[in-house]
Amino acid sequence: MSRLSLQRYAAEIIAQTDLLRTAAEGADPTAPVPTCPGWNLGRLLRHIGAAHRWADTIVSTRAAGPVPHDQLDDDAAYTDVAPGELGGWLAEGARSLADTLCDAGPEAMVWTVAPGGTPVFWARRMTHETLVHRSDATLAVGAEFTVAEDVGLDALDEWMGFGTLPQVLEQGPGERELLGPGRTLHLHATDVRPEEADRLIDLTGAPITWTRAPGRAAVTVRGSLADLVLALYRRPARGKAVEVIGDAPLFDLWLERTGAWLQE
Repeated sequence: MSRLSLQRYAAEIIAQTDLLRTAAEGADPTAPVPTCPGWNLGRLLRHIGAAHRWADTIVSTRAAGPVPHDQLDDDAAYTDVAPGELGGWLAEGARSLADTLCDAGPEAMVWTVAPGGTPVFWARRMTHETLVHRSDATLAVGAEFTVAEDVGLDALDEWMGFGTLPQVLEQGPGERELLGPGRTLHLHATDVRPEEADRLIDLTGAPITWTRAPGRAAVTVRGSLADLVLALYRRPARGKAVEVIGDAPLFDLWLERTGAWLQE
């Protein structure tokens, strides 16, 4: 369940985009992005702007089925936007998406790539899509990356939701590999309130479940909130290295399965 309102997500999409634009301002658009192999900064910015416009189309048309997303990763997409105009183009797309989401309201019915079926899904997804790609851009240009607590906690919870979908067990060998006695994971954010710090994932049987609670686990992953979010997306820590205690291969397998939706 989303912890932020539709209006807050909409505002956060604009805020994250503004932070991204500030980080990229004046940077070389051909600079490589280490966390997105084969991409440069210009392509990353075009990807984010394309994603906002794709989600905007889905919500504004009340799409009842999948909408083509070829332009998200097409090298030729939006190349008519000059490098010096990318900042304004990004801001325009973010504002348009935010307006579309608020105009639609939280109860409208739209197609979503996972359970949800309302604009709230896309508001949340685009908030964290922009957040994580902002981390990519800041790494590329050597800028600082931070995450507001409520946004970071919601990013963790969104991942927990994706990680408990039945499709997770349909990847690879399925239940036989991922599930089993004693197979539990514990995420602990070291810099947030105790009642918000923990996520315990139960892989002992189907369905996969999670709770906001501490507990003994086969593998514990500890780090700052920002770095935990980055770890889930397989991005490097920007502070101290995330500490993995216990069955590290289980954590890697869970990340691989829960991150399969990123390849869709």
